Amino acid sequence: MSSRQEEKERRRKERLAAEEAAAAGAARKRRMGYLVGGVLAGAAIAAVVIAVAAGGGGGTKSAKKASASQAKLDTAAKQAAAAAGCTVDTFPSEGRQHTEGKVVYKTNPPTSGNHNPIPASDGIYDPGGTPPIGKLVHALEHGRIEYQYHPGLPAAQVAQLQTLMKEPVSGQPGGFAQLLYQNTTGMPYAVAATAWTHRLACPTFKGAATLAAMRAFRSAYLLKGPEFIPVPE
Repeated sequence: MSSRQEEKERRRKERLAAEEAAAAGAARKRRMGYLVGGVLAGAAIAAVVIAVAAGGGGGTKSAKKASASQAKLDTAAKQAAAAAGCTVDTFPSEGRQHTEGKVVYKTNPPTSGNHNPIPASDGIYDPGGTPPIGKLVHALEHGRIEYQYHPGLPAAQVAQLQTLMKEPVSGQPGGFAQLLYQNTTGMPYAVAATAWTHRLACPTFKGAATLAAMRAFRSAYLLKGPEFIPVPE
């Protein structure tokens, strides 16, 4: 009788020991699964962080390089302007909504602001054929450079401005993304050039020096308006 009880007790202990061993093994597997999963998740997060950091760093470097390049162009434009007795100024944007109503601009000639829905086309305009001011401002929004002269500027100087317009720019033919016209705003300058939020103002026309200032202004601000519209082919 006692031997049978001892045998049952022995088997019971063996069964409990086996169950405990199985439970311990399952627990170890769970812990290993958590550890591996954690490592993999950490690696994935690290990879994302590295990728973002690398991309962000590259973008930051590119932005800094572009900013430094533009700063050099700004400086060159101002230096060329000073040599010609002109000034280069930058103004806050006055808006860029479309309107067919009259708009009062804060700069003369205008450099930004609400404007006519139809932009003025590129090209040289004869006196008396100057587009409405709202269409000219719209062209500035598209990154155009506009050369303008006060009524009464000698024909020989107007011809020099036309020659400037015919020069190739950035591998493009003459007149690329540019307009030339007689100013109708009563501006207090002999000649001026405008881009979106930028103005070159020259009280007098000094030949080669003035043309050099206009070239430097063009190099700094051509096709840098807030809305890029390709030149029609």
